[in-house]
Amino acid sequence: MLAKGVTKCKTQDIARSSGRLLIWNMDIIEFFEANAGKWLSQRTHHHLAMSRSESGKAEVQIEPLTASHPAVIQLCQHGNLDTDRALCGVRITWNGMMAAETRQQTGTSLLVALQSGNDRQSGQLLQQNGRKDLLTGRYTLGSDEVLTLITEAESWYLEERLWLAGPNLRLRTSLLQQAGGFQSAAFCSEIRIGGGQTPAQSQPEVATTP
Repeated sequence: MLAKGVTKCKTQDIARSSGRLLIWNMDIIEFFEANAGKWLSQRTHHHLAMSRSESGKAEVQIEPLTASHPAVIQLCQHGNLDTDRALCGVRITWNGMMAAETRQQTGTSLLVALQSGNDRQSGQLLQQNGRKDLLTGRYTLGSDEVLTLITEAESWYLEERLWLAGPNLRLRTSLLQQAGGFQSAAFCSEIRIGGGQTPAQSQPEVATTP
């Protein structure tokens, strides 16, 4: 229940009433829930080393998972990490094809966000693609509500950025760097075509203005 005279705002909006300031910031749990559903994705992939581009389409299903979900707990245990640090997870499945190919591409990824300290805007990231080895990285959810995911290994570095440009419009970019510099870049625009859900609401922060 909000205090009398204080109006709840959209994310990052600020309302002033009776000398009170309400600030509403989306955390990683709400971000994953806001991205839930089935998306139609259009992707452009640039191979910088070969000066070549290709495009494709896919259907992407995003399923948020709670911290107590068996898949989240199992992935934490697989990485020998404390399950109490898990904030949430997300399962992503896709089915699509690049324009120059004739074979359908399908796959599943599982991501788990783990808390570092008291900050839910940044922390550790666990990722497993299909049955491949577990990857570790980090996430940061900026004040502009752009989620940055960084995963790296000995020979490569991947940075992904995701944000909602509207209630049913999602944008993604990625840069893959290997030996010799950036080798590929991708841009995706995605339209939600079903299965969305309302993000969970956490308690807003109320502060007194000077």
